[in-house]
Amino acid sequence: MAVDTETSSGVVRSLIPARLDRLRWTPFHSRLVAALGVAWVLDGLEITVASSVGGVLGQSNTLNLSTTAVGAIASVYLVGEVVGALVFGRLSDRLGRRNLFMVTLAVYLVGSGLTALTLGHGTGWVLYLFATRFIAGTGIGGEYAAINSAIDEMIPARYRGRVDIGVNGTYWAGAIIGTLGALLFLNLLSPTLGWRLGFLLGPALAVVILVVRRNLPESPRWLLMHGRAEEAERTMSEIEALVSSSGRPVPPVDDREAIEIRPAPTDYRTLFRVLFVSQWRRSVLGGTLMITQSFLYNAIFFTYVLVLTHFYGVHASSAPIYLIGFAAGNLLGPLSIGRLFDTVGRRQMIAGTYILSGVLLAITAYLFDQGVLTALTQTIAWCVIFFFASAGASAAYLTVSEIFPLEVRAQAIAVFFAIAQCFGALGPVLYGHLIGSGTDTSRLFAGYLLGAAVMIVGGIVEIILGVAAERKPLEAVARPLSMVSSTAIPRAAGATTAFSPRADT
Repeated sequence: MAVDTETSSGVVRSLIPARLDRLRWTPFHSRLVAALGVAWVLDGLEITVASSVGGVLGQSNTLNLSTTAVGAIASVYLVGEVVGALVFGRLSDRLGRRNLFMVTLAVYLVGSGLTALTLGHGTGWVLYLFATRFIAGTGIGGEYAAINSAIDEMIPARYRGRVDIGVNGTYWAGAIIGTLGALLFLNLLSPTLGWRLGFLLGPALAVVILVVRRNLPESPRWLLMHGRAEEAERTMSEIEALVSSSGRPVPPVDDREAIEIRPAPTDYRTLFRVLFVSQWRRSVLGGTLMITQSFLYNAIFFTYVLVLTHFYGVHASSAPIYLIGFAAGNLLGPLSIGRLFDTVGRRQMIAGTYILSGVLLAITAYLFDQGVLTALTQTIAWCVIFFFASAGASAAYLTVSEIFPLEVRAQAIAVFFAIAQCFGALGPVLYGHLIGSGTDTSRLFAGYLLGAAVMIVGGIVEIILGVAAERKPLEAVARPLSMVSSTAIPRAAGATTAFSPRADT
């Protein structure tokens, strides 16, 4: 088998991308996904636990927080996510995926663990609580950038879409775990102990995963693009040895599938040029998909309890039960239809899920306004809508992680994640206002129609600007900045053709 070679001009010729993409699924890939994908589970768990224990934290026998302070807990966490994504995203592109996905998980573990040690309700302790939530948020935000980059770069092209979408969808598995844990701890234990154990659920899982991650390799693609060709070759050989030891054959690679690169440093100017000049169409696509799904999700998810209690008379203590059903629909979508994003195609499936979920939301909004729904049927309707919306939203993260060059991939993910969170934060405020006292369905009806229109716009933009990335090597989807311009690379798994220099096709 051909290995990396370097010429006097500093050009490295390598088969590593092709070697990664020609592998079949093995236990190594399963371990990789399990160890890295837990980031989304932790985020879903954190958000749900914080929401579930919010009422308890306002009691005099716990922290005696005001409603404003309780509401600010989630806001501080989200701000932390944005800061963490931007800071750790930059570091992930500079220092490596493995270095950062170890650090970010440790930061989350410390932040969330310290939250449980909030011992009083004075101003100092409230500030301490906010600081720990901010730290936990930075860890999870950093996870998104490092993890999505690592998964996309190490999973074979034929599986990349379904794996990324499935991993992103596991946020809702975390939501289910968080809901059940909070119900268990708050109902069977004293409030003082119960809320603390709720915040320790995530760190307990993180400790186990931190140990597992120690054995994961660095992304060979990242090593290669950063001039560490020998280390990349050793890591790639170790991966192939793991694949062979599992009984899976390692097919040969055609030498014509080699790529040639000349590693070069990047900075913020490089990121700006890629996102807003050379590949601005892809930025419009990624930004639209991320913003529209974030607005819809934050609008519905953070106000669903208000809808159930104000319009359907559901007792607040029973509301989490409905969340479990809602979360189950969100989880099943990416896991069951994720494979279609690799087989039917990215553009068709992303546009289809966005537009279909928007249309279904508009229909449900009409039924809600007509007063024909109950708490149960409303939840069922949400389950159906978000079965499709969840797969589409997960595909938005997939899109921004695969359509930009490897050298700025984590930073691109961070930028669009931050933008989406900022716009998404408008949803709960707007929909909370529209819900009001729960006496006027027409106002919320208009809000639901707005959410439906937003998702449909996302689908239309995908039709116009979508990138057909299914089953293609990352180098064919987004040309690395360090790639020699004359390089011929595979356009699809198993086929080779010259790379098109046009960035937005």
